[in-house]
Amino acid sequence: MSRQADRNKVFSRRATLLAGGKLLLFTALAGRMYYLQVIEREKFATLAEENRISLRLLAPPRGRILDRFGVPLAINQENYRMLLVPEQASDIEATLEAASEIIPLSDHEKTKILREAKRRRSFMPVTVRENLTWNDVARVELNAADLPGCMIDVGQSRFYPKADRFSHVLGYVSVVSEQDLTGDPLLELPGFRIGKAGVERVHDLALRGKGGNTQLEVNALGRVIRELARNEGQPGAEVRLTIDATLQDFAYQRLGEQSASCVVMDVHSGQVLVMASAPGYDPNAFAQGLNAEQWKDLIQHPRTPLLNKCIAGQYAPGSTFKMMVALAALEHNVVSPDFNVHCSGHVELGNSVFHCWKKEGHGYVDMLRGIMHSCDVYFYEISKRVGIDRIADMAKRFGLGNTLDIDLAGEKPGLVPNREWKQRNLRSAWSQGETLVAGIGQGYMLTTPLQLAAMTARIANGGIAVRPRLTYEVATGHESAPLPTPTYPSIQINKANLAIVRKGMRMVVNEPGGTALGSRLPNPDWIMCGKTGTAQVRRITMRERDTGVKKNDELPWKERDHALFVAYAPDDDPKYAIAVIVEHGGGGSAVAAPIARDVMMETLRRDPVSDGARDRFAYSAEKDRAG
Repeated sequence: MSRQADRNKVFSRRATLLAGGKLLLFTALAGRMYYLQVIEREKFATLAEENRISLRLLAPPRGRILDRFGVPLAINQENYRMLLVPEQASDIEATLEAASEIIPLSDHEKTKILREAKRRRSFMPVTVRENLTWNDVARVELNAADLPGCMIDVGQSRFYPKADRFSHVLGYVSVVSEQDLTGDPLLELPGFRIGKAGVERVHDLALRGKGGNTQLEVNALGRVIRELARNEGQPGAEVRLTIDATLQDFAYQRLGEQSASCVVMDVHSGQVLVMASAPGYDPNAFAQGLNAEQWKDLIQHPRTPLLNKCIAGQYAPGSTFKMMVALAALEHNVVSPDFNVHCSGHVELGNSVFHCWKKEGHGYVDMLRGIMHSCDVYFYEISKRVGIDRIADMAKRFGLGNTLDIDLAGEKPGLVPNREWKQRNLRSAWSQGETLVAGIGQGYMLTTPLQLAAMTARIANGGIAVRPRLTYEVATGHESAPLPTPTYPSIQINKANLAIVRKGMRMVVNEPGGTALGSRLPNPDWIMCGKTGTAQVRRITMRERDTGVKKNDELPWKERDHALFVAYAPDDDPKYAIAVIVEHGGGGSAVAAPIARDVMMETLRRDPVSDGARDRFAYSAEKDRAG
């Protein structure tokens, strides 16, 4: 009996201890719950809310780029894409393997996505695939449970309706590289693109806009349940160019399959109406992402489609430079307009012989006929008298030898050599023979089509140092006003001397014997004044002549002469200047001048800078769809 009593006492004591322990545990738990639910209530409510609410940055719509009349040149289109949020995927590689069963992904693409996921912060989505079809979207949504961290998103992609015809002006957008990161969170958004060339690059910050944000309610898997709030941010600015899209189309088509360029500008304001460089490339391919094969084809293309020849192609100006020599001679009173030279087809200087393009010679010519016939011997003689330094100074006053600061990246300065340049760069003295060669626009001399158009505009407008410009206005929100036309300084040149050169240019196109007589404008109310040019790439050797190669067009294409033509019109009230260069096209009179004639005729017919042009050619989406 006593043993049983002892057992009961032990049991009772253990029960008491156990009950006490339970009471203490319950008290501790209750205290902890009170602490968490009452004292720390706000803190954990906030954490719970943060787990339930996802705040995401929104890319603003990129601003459109339009022509002078409102024709869309660069716009945005909806782009369905698949994104991956790394922190929501426990095994990114496994997720990508599962995704590749639904949307084919190459090993290269998967490696690229993994690299991008490691580079970015874990909560920032990474693009898996863009431009999904409705079927793609449906398959992804159907298999959502097997794709942790993946979601479908509707973004925007850049679209260029006119593709290659405006490629060099507009440039393109492309994905952000590591070198592009500046701390702007927009640049870390999946698939975000920035301007990499052309107007897209120059006006990138304005076109980019300011980011917005969205508050989303998500479940434990990170799937979006609903959108709670949305701030769209600020759309990018709308950029309107001075270009006339219809005229640009016409010029580009007229250049055809050739490697060529054409610039048309207003001689008074400097507004560029045409900047056509052929061949072009499709900027849509860059916006979507080029593959290695496409890139290789572009960079190895013999006619350099990636090069904007209007601003970065550098060519000897050939005989289009003779106006600069004539003006230098007249301004320094070295010769008068009546100064006569007998052209026998060549001129001798020491042991060297310098030939005229016309083997039998032009006979006696004065300055007007020297320009009209493009007589090399005449310009050899006056170049020898005026000297390279004064010729170079005149050329620079008319816009050659320096960049013109047009609002595009990649403009080249060309080259107008003088004595000091040669001594500094080649460590040798300038020779008189080099002056003769420079006097007909050959030798070291280099110009761009844009510079030649500006030179011609300055001749046409009476010696005002107009500069080409491409941006008409940048409109942000409700603020929209054309950029003011700059006040351009005078070149300070004798108007009578300019009149002589202009008369010579008129004779080139409109008088019998002029080198561009065949390119007169068909409308007698409009007189075009111009100058042909042929830039020699290399001479035909005696060995080649012995084998039967007599003409330039019998050489390989890459070794043929360039064809040039510059002009302005109308003669009585100049409005437009044009420069055309056809690479390896041969003679300027036969190849470049007819193109310039047709483009100038269309320019005068449309008259895009006239007072009523904006009303006549205002863009209408309905009209565009109907056409």
